Amino acid sequence: MTNPTEPTQTQPKLARTLTRDLGQLEGQMVKLQGFVHARRDLGGVQFVVLRDKTGLAQCVGSHLSLPLPESSVEILGTVKAHKKAPGGYEVQVESMKVLSAATQASPLEIPKMEWNVNPETMLDYRYVSLRGLRERAALKVQGEIVYAFHTYLRSQGFTEISTPKIVSAGAEGGANLFKLDYFGEQAYLAQSPQLYKQIMVGVFERVYEVAPVYRAEEHATSRHLNEYLSLDVEMGFIDDEDDVMELETGFLSFAMERLGESCAAEFELLGASIPKVPQRIPRITLMDARALVTEKFGHQVGGKDLDPEAERLLCQHYAETEGSDFVFVTKYPRAARPFYTHADHQEDGSLNPDLTRGFDLLFRGIEITSGGQRIHDHAMLMESIDAYKMNREAMSGYSEVFKYGMPPHGGFAIGAERLTAKLLGIANVRYARAFPRDRNRLTP
Repeated sequence: MTNPTEPTQTQPKLARTLTRDLGQLEGQMVKLQGFVHARRDLGGVQFVVLRDKTGLAQCVGSHLSLPLPESSVEILGTVKAHKKAPGGYEVQVESMKVLSAATQASPLEIPKMEWNVNPETMLDYRYVSLRGLRERAALKVQGEIVYAFHTYLRSQGFTEISTPKIVSAGAEGGANLFKLDYFGEQAYLAQSPQLYKQIMVGVFERVYEVAPVYRAEEHATSRHLNEYLSLDVEMGFIDDEDDVMELETGFLSFAMERLGESCAAEFELLGASIPKVPQRIPRITLMDARALVTEKFGHQVGGKDLDPEAERLLCQHYAETEGSDFVFVTKYPRAARPFYTHADHQEDGSLNPDLTRGFDLLFRGIEITSGGQRIHDHAMLMESIDAYKMNREAMSGYSEVFKYGMPPHGGFAIGAERLTAKLLGIANVRYARAFPRDRNRLTP
């Protein structure tokens, strides 16, 4: 019988070791917890590749009962150097415990998944495919972009806001709105926080939001989603749209530096490079951009904007001539910008009704940002609402604030998935979102 006056000796609890830390623990006993990424049984010797949130570890033992891939397990063993093992180290297993066994074979063989093979199957079983190293690498990069967005804007005096996602009218008009019944009234899912973030400039002067937006566009392309994560900024007391472009340049420079520090392994895994952001990103007016791609590349641009091929060619030009993966396209015509975009000035100082202070930012061949200076004068705003044939009464919840001294202001919005996809060379933007929503997909 144990003497109650003597302390009981207990074995110290072994803390969990992450796979990334094995190189610091050679010769030591460790406890790994993770998923069975792959397995091989060579008779007297069994190999288990364990996956945790930081990477992979090769584990080798004998007389092990191997569970199905994706089972979660706990392995105790000793760390040994091994040149051919992931990370240069393996774990010689002393015991393996199944924490939760997979009850059936995975519909996808995760170690062999590729984005260009059975893409719809990978999306159908997204709850499994997201466990792949490439898939989660893309989401980690996106998470770091969002982190950088928060961090940089707060350093510049911005306040985070949260705006409604059920609205009575669209921010940009048009028919690309998801309708819903709101207690017997017609309502919509917000296609942008634009109108609310402008209102909030009158409160905090500098505001931002990270939130999903919804576009009821029947696209079936590799560059569109019907729900995506929008990184929105609005800032007051600006001189013109140049102030907004300078802010975005500062953010991008900060974000790319952050990605280099936190996601080098993910970029290496995906064979991607982190771009350098020029101190001043090249700028070209829309009309000059259209002329350039026609004269240099022989591409005739249709419509009132740049088509996808023109965007690609323009980016190719600036990559070749200035070494920049980014280019701002400025001075969009009124017909190609939303109603709230401020008109540009003519040389004599008067307003030019045909041109605006709106801009797009192109990156590696695709638009990732729309932005510009907004109308802050109430009379000018009402004229614009009329010109766009919008209902004044329906817009009154937004337009009324401009009777009360709104400052000159502007902003931009970045689609997080598009930026992520272009950074990493992902051909289809759907793989840059955990659970994408497109015209054909509501699950999982």
